[in-house]
Amino acid sequence: MQKQKGFSLIELLIVVAIILIIAAIGIPYLIRSQASADEASAVASMRTLLSANSEYSNTYGIGYAAALANLGGAAPCTSSSATACIIDPALTTGNKSGYTFTSTPAGGAGTVVSPFTTVEIDASPVNPGITGQRAFCADQTGVIHYNTTGVGFATAAGTCAASGAPIVQ
Repeated sequence: MQKQKGFSLIELLIVVAIILIIAAIGIPYLIRSQASADEASAVASMRTLLSANSEYSNTYGIGYAAALANLGGAAPCTSSSATACIIDPALTTGNKSGYTFTSTPAGGAGTVVSPFTTVEIDASPVNPGITGQRAFCADQTGVIHYNTTGVGFATAAGTCAASGAPIVQ
């Protein structure tokens, strides 16, 4: 009688069990690395929004932008105070990489006579614990603060600097 070549059912089940154990160990690390990447993207987007707001203020003389939509514009973009064409149109929607962004100007009316003198930008994870562990905020000073609750900051004049720890640059 000739012996058949191949694997037995038991051997295949053992290999499948080992693969499942390795996957069970690796998947949480993969989720954490994705959340970390989303947080890094949120911080980079905060810096972009701060720079864009400064450029907007210097260009149009009416202070900081009244809304995120004023900083961008759909292609082809014509630069104006309503659509400044400074940032990517995707970021003007307020959602990027698992975070929601809001911008709140204050200290004026957004006119040449009464420009917005302060701005607070908030970035909150869409699903705290999954898309990010931390929420971020920044104001016109350029300092980005965070909290570890994942719950967003209240964006109003002076609330960002008074709450959360600053990110060490």
